[in-house]
Amino acid sequence: MIELAAPVERTILVGAPRKGSNAKHQMGEHLEELERLVDTAGGLVVGEVTQQIDKPNPATYLGKGKVEELRQAIEDKNASLVVFDDELSPSQGKNIEDATGQRVMDRAELILDIFATRARSSEAKMQVELAQLQYMLPRLMRMWAHLEKFRGGIGVRGPGETQLETDRRLINQRIKLLKNKLDDVQTSRVVQRSGRREAFRASLVGYTNAGKSSILRVMGNAPEVFVEDRLFATLDPLTREIDLGENSQVLLTDTVGFIRKLPHNLVASFRATLEEVNEADLLLHVIDASHPNWEEQRDVVDQVLAELGAAEKPVRYVFSKIDALPEAELKGLQARAANLIPDSVFVSSIAEGGLEQLRRSLLAAGRAGTRVAEIRFSSSDGKLLAQVHREADVIEQRTENGELIVTARLANNLAVRLRRAGATVKC
Repeated sequence: MIELAAPVERTILVGAPRKGSNAKHQMGEHLEELERLVDTAGGLVVGEVTQQIDKPNPATYLGKGKVEELRQAIEDKNASLVVFDDELSPSQGKNIEDATGQRVMDRAELILDIFATRARSSEAKMQVELAQLQYMLPRLMRMWAHLEKFRGGIGVRGPGETQLETDRRLINQRIKLLKNKLDDVQTSRVVQRSGRREAFRASLVGYTNAGKSSILRVMGNAPEVFVEDRLFATLDPLTREIDLGENSQVLLTDTVGFIRKLPHNLVASFRATLEEVNEADLLLHVIDASHPNWEEQRDVVDQVLAELGAAEKPVRYVFSKIDALPEAELKGLQARAANLIPDSVFVSSIAEGGLEQLRRSLLAAGRAGTRVAEIRFSSSDGKLLAQVHREADVIEQRTENGELIVTARLANNLAVRLRRAGATVKC
C-alpha cells in the first residue's frame, strides 16, 4: 500500500512592525527568516501581507481593512495557513481565524512546532511538550476549534490530539509531571558535570544555523554530529573532548541555537539543558559572518544569555562561514570586528586549516591560569606519574637519586592535588 504524503501547507506571512521602530527597516529580512521557519516546518509560503501600525489592534492585531486584504490574499492564493511574525493574544488569533476562515499561527507557535518535530531525545521531547502545553493552556478554546476544523499539519503536532482534547486540570497535571521529570534530569546532569569539573570546558552558543554544529563536527572529528543548513537542525546538547595539541584538551559542547522572539516558555523549558552555558569556563559565541544582519543576531544571543544569567561569562566571538565572503568583504568585516569586539576569531569549517585559529585560541584560553612547575616524587609511584602525564603538559622528565623530576605546565588546582598526593611542586 502506498502512503500518501501530507499536503503542503500553503502559507501567507504577516508582518506588522510598529511605526517609527527599527523593525520597519528590517521587515524584509524578518519575513525572510519567517519564511525559512515555515519551510523548516514543512510549509510553502505563497504570499505576504504587511502593515505599519501605531499599536496592535486589541481585537485583530491588524486594522479592519488589512484583515479584509488578508482574507482576499488567502482566497487568491488558495492558502490554508496564516503565520504572524509577532505573538498574538488568544482572542486576536481566534478573531482573525473567524474573519479569514483559515488557521492562524504566530511566530512563537511556529517555533514550538518546529521544536516538536526536531526533538529526538526523551529530554528534548519533554522540554518541548512542556513549552507547548504552557503556551496552549490560555488558548484551549482556540486549539479545540483547530481540531474541529483542521486535522494534522503545522501547529497541531507535538503532544498529540489527545492532549489537546483534555481539560485544564489534566493539562496542569501533565505540566507538573513534566517539570518533576525535568528536575530529575537536571539533578542527574549536575552529577555528570561534577565528574568532569577539573576539565577546561567551552560551550558553543549562537544564533540558529550560525555553524556551531559544523565546528564541533570538524574539531571533534565526529561525523555523527548532525549538520543541516536549516534552522534548529539540532536541539540536544552534545559534548566532545577535543585534542588541542601540546597535551591539552577541551570539553566542547554544542547547544541549541537562539532566534529572534524565542518563546519564553521554550527558554524556561530548556533551562536545564542551557545550564551547560553557565557551567562553561568560556563561551564561544558563533556568528555567521556571511549574514547581512549578524549584528542584530549577536544582540539577540546576548539578550538570551543575559536571561540565562550568563552575561558575565568570558566570551570569545567566533565568526564562521568566512569562506562564503569575498576577500574584500572579509577584510572589511575583520577591520570592523577589531574595533567592535577585539580578539574575535575568524573560521571556516570547510577550508583546509580553517579552524586552526580557533584551536590556538582555545589552547591559550585553557592555559590561562596555568604555570610551569618542577614536580618531584618517587620513581616507583606509577599512579602519580600517569596523573601528571594525563592532566599536565609535560615538558621534560628525568630521574635523579630514585626520584622522578618532571617539568610541566599545570593548573593551580592540579598543583594542590599533587602536593596532597605526596609530590613536591615548585613553581
